[in-house]
Amino acid sequence: MELQNGKQCVVGHAVVGEGAPVFIIAEIGINHNGSIELAKKMIDGAVRAGCNAVKFQKRTPELCVPPEQQGVMRETPWGYISYLEYRKKIEFGFNEYVELDRYCKEMNIQWFASCWDIPSVEFIKQFDVPLYKISSAMLTDKSLLSSIKHAGAPVMISTGMSTMQEIKEAVGLIGEENLFLAHTTSAYPCIDEELNLRMITTLEKNFPKAIIGYSGHEIGLPTTVAAVALGAHFVERHITLERAMWGTDQAASVELHGLEILVRNIRCVEKAMGDGTKRLYASEIAAQKKMRRVLQNQTLEMAV
Repeated sequence: MELQNGKQCVVGHAVVGEGAPVFIIAEIGINHNGSIELAKKMIDGAVRAGCNAVKFQKRTPELCVPPEQQGVMRETPWGYISYLEYRKKIEFGFNEYVELDRYCKEMNIQWFASCWDIPSVEFIKQFDVPLYKISSAMLTDKSLLSSIKHAGAPVMISTGMSTMQEIKEAVGLIGEENLFLAHTTSAYPCIDEELNLRMITTLEKNFPKAIIGYSGHEIGLPTTVAAVALGAHFVERHITLERAMWGTDQAASVELHGLEILVRNIRCVEKAMGDGTKRLYASEIAAQKKMRRVLQNQTLEMAV
């Protein structure tokens, strides 16, 4: 795919960056609760809304759940089980990902995943995904960052719960080329006062070669649209079939009807942004001729 002038990157069959449409990611994450059928319904919703990609999360539970938490018992839809067993219940394996890969291709939508550990990176490599994501929680894991850097695809990093120094160290390890850097605040859901959307322009200034975007965990939609107006080249929002469903990320997610509204509003705003060059549009000519002639005639009459 031939790129235009400017800061751009190819993600599968899409161009992302300056001069390209905003790349919209619907994060399914773990909101499928271990059900392929629920995952497919959310994929359907993302396609219907006009999203560019869906994203999942991949973990090795034995590595990602701290030892002191593995045996902690909790109520779940599968009964009163340990936290480790719960994490295993919601984790898709090889057969499920083969089916998700097939279904996304059938529906003509790209997919990728956040990899939370090195074995998960190796697992996802089997599917030749167009993008890898490093979650905010793993931004300081240099071994994981190095593994993903060498996976052979562009990399997305979310910057929640991190200092600017930590962000700079992570970017220094990955490099800015083919890097998607997402401003985010890691609160679920996040209140408006802590969204700090001007960080989008701060990241743009500090990392001029990276493609800057936004990953939102707020309840509403307008602030994500505002992120686009501030210059986000990609946006990511968690999606769900119903915010009241069981699961840790459901309350900070967008239901499918809301996703359609969000995408529609983003497309409206990006068309309205323009290029900042003042010009006289053809649609203004009639008004110019009519209004200025009337006003000039009125001025002349008053002068007489």
